[in-house]
Amino acid sequence: MNPEADVLPFGEAERDFSSVDKARVVEALSRVLPPDTLMYETEDLRPYECDGLAAYRALPLVVALPTTEAQVVEVLRICHELDVPVVARGAGTGLSGGALPHTRGVLLSLARFNRILALDPLARTAVVQPGVRNLAISEAAAPHGLYYAPDPSSQIACTIGGNVAENAGGVHCLKYGLTVHNLLRVRGVTIEGEIVEIGSHAPDSAGYDLLALATGSEGMLVVVTEVTVKLVPKPQLAQCVLAAFDDVVRAGEAVARIIAAGIIPAGLEMMDQPATAAVEEFVRAGYPLDAKAILLCEADGTPEEVAEEIERVRAVLEGSGATEIRVSRDEAERLRFWAGRKAAFPAAGRLSPDYYCMDGTIPRKRLGEMLTAIQAMEGRYGLRCMNVFHAGDGNLHPLILFDANQADEFERAEAFGAEILELSVALGGTITGEHGVGLEKINQMCSQFTTAEVRQFFRVKAAFDPPGLLNPGKAIPTLNRCAEYGRMRVSRDHVPYPDLPRF
Repeated sequence: MNPEADVLPFGEAERDFSSVDKARVVEALSRVLPPDTLMYETEDLRPYECDGLAAYRALPLVVALPTTEAQVVEVLRICHELDVPVVARGAGTGLSGGALPHTRGVLLSLARFNRILALDPLARTAVVQPGVRNLAISEAAAPHGLYYAPDPSSQIACTIGGNVAENAGGVHCLKYGLTVHNLLRVRGVTIEGEIVEIGSHAPDSAGYDLLALATGSEGMLVVVTEVTVKLVPKPQLAQCVLAAFDDVVRAGEAVARIIAAGIIPAGLEMMDQPATAAVEEFVRAGYPLDAKAILLCEADGTPEEVAEEIERVRAVLEGSGATEIRVSRDEAERLRFWAGRKAAFPAAGRLSPDYYCMDGTIPRKRLGEMLTAIQAMEGRYGLRCMNVFHAGDGNLHPLILFDANQADEFERAEAFGAEILELSVALGGTITGEHGVGLEKINQMCSQFTTAEVRQFFRVKAAFDPPGLLNPGKAIPTLNRCAEYGRMRVSRDHVPYPDLPRF
């Protein structure tokens, strides 16, 4: 790392990697990787051309699938020596284009780093490789009465390395925190091949909080090879309250009132009527289809704690105008309530050939205002939108439905999403809560941050990655891009990353 970095070789404009020689890269990597861990033929590269945001696609130059940290070190040293971009990849479930390959670079897959190295039930920690699935940690900890709290909707497939890269959350992040709040230590490799350890096995570590810096850095600072996570005890009891509202604004106000009452539920989610209708047909969760919006509010702890919290929540919901309130009668019904919320994305896929998921975050008290604005945007852009929110922390997940086979529908979806994100900033929020910036939101970074702030972001990156080879062109916009976007925002005719093929 170069803590004194002050020159920004990659901050003003996109770097040009057209001179990268594929044959030379393949030959160099072949010296340090076994044949079955290196791919460079087109048909082998195709599965890696996009992540969960399939709207943007690009073929990598080479795919490397190392199985040891020593191999990762050698791959990065070679790429540093040859000035070759590197994009690290987990399960590819990300929704912001963060794992989109570079066409002149190496796609470094950590899929084979899939072992749980240690699990200490007394210390309540687990040491895992980055390719371990999120849910697999909880499955391994279950016999000890423990689990890993962050639970993104893709937890059955997403990996802990990707969770660290995006600082993923989930439906229970309100009480238990995001990925950053559930980590103790990250081990990784810099672009020069230097192994670094950030954080420690202790509850706290000396010096600056570099663990928080690395978490959510989207693969731009180090390539993660090992993670130590915190485990928490399973609660004795959990119950979920389902509340129906005949007005989305009242539902949003109820969320703010719950938090204002000093109640911190284990989960507090909101879905509008189009979302509940789509989900109900898909999973039969038992949602009231006549409601304009529903809230799911979970209490967990001892039976006495849960009973008290449920009564307090019920009182707030009744005072907020809920038209129906149900409390899960058993574990099966609680899981059914949550199954509906977690199935929102696949349910959208049954309604429309394609959907575009946003990730803005706004103050809780403005949820109703945002929903009303989105309804107006549907008319302007001629596209439908389902809304599911991590309402407790104001994290929005509008699902814009479109058909990529229809002329200009994707461009309208992009413009629709851009307006949602810019309104999020205008309402006092941010452009992303847990999906990351990646490629998808890079133009809106120009809306949220000043030129001086963007320069500081590049200085941080330069301290870890002086040549700017780790995931270039993602998350932090170049100053040239911001200048261009500033002119183009007026007409809203912009198309981010015009050089990438779409669908």
